[in-house]
Amino acid sequence: MNLKQHAIHKLYQYRKAISTRPYGARGKNLIRCELCLLAQTYCTCNSRQQLVSDNAFLLIMYDDEVLKPSNSGRLIADLIPDTHAYIWSRTQANQKMLALIQDPCYQPFVIFPGEYAYPQQTVVSELKPTALDSDKKPLFIMLDGSWREAIKMFRKSPYLHDLPLLSFTPETVAKYGLRKGSRDFQLGTAEVAVLAMAASGEKGNAEALSLWFELFIAASMFSRSRQSNKDLTPLNQLSEEFKQKVDANLSR
Repeated sequence: MNLKQHAIHKLYQYRKAISTRPYGARGKNLIRCELCLLAQTYCTCNSRQQLVSDNAFLLIMYDDEVLKPSNSGRLIADLIPDTHAYIWSRTQANQKMLALIQDPCYQPFVIFPGEYAYPQQTVVSELKPTALDSDKKPLFIMLDGSWREAIKMFRKSPYLHDLPLLSFTPETVAKYGLRKGSRDFQLGTAEVAVLAMAASGEKGNAEALSLWFELFIAASMFSRSRQSNKDLTPLNQLSEEFKQKVDANLSR
């Protein structure tokens, strides 16, 4: 297997290299794949396929978030070619990241609940043609960390406060049957990306990412199980469903 590394793989290697001690993830004794971070027995890398998309994603990740095997942000980069990732800093914003946000080729949207918007910020719940510049590619900016960390990143990042917010309603979340936390907007990073792609009109890609997320969750649960004899049929079925969805999208 010779898969190309994407932005989050590279950020993971960088963050791991500067760590003073190994990250103590749950199941730290597992032998993990270095790319998907799942147990090697349930590695999904052979099923990974990139999509054709007119969207771009920027993940701003809270310190050690990229080291967590449970992080679903890497699933976005698995499928969407134009995905970027940087570690957040309160005092020194990454200059390459700022240049990306300001790049005239992109139209940035911060995905965050509208109730946290600053007075000068526009809040949209869907990407109507009037909200988009036809010459620009949507750049979905996602704050990747725990909910408390995401709030901190948003509030202490002034370069985000003049950008429009893309905020999803509980009805939109329910429509896609996504799992949620104690509040309606507390979704996994990949789940939020599903909503963003659907809002941009890429329904097929949204469905593909949703299946890829389901496969990730299933493989993670298998990794945590102590059963000696495991029927891999559920994983194989999800993998085949994902492949069929990608093939169907590419054939259009």
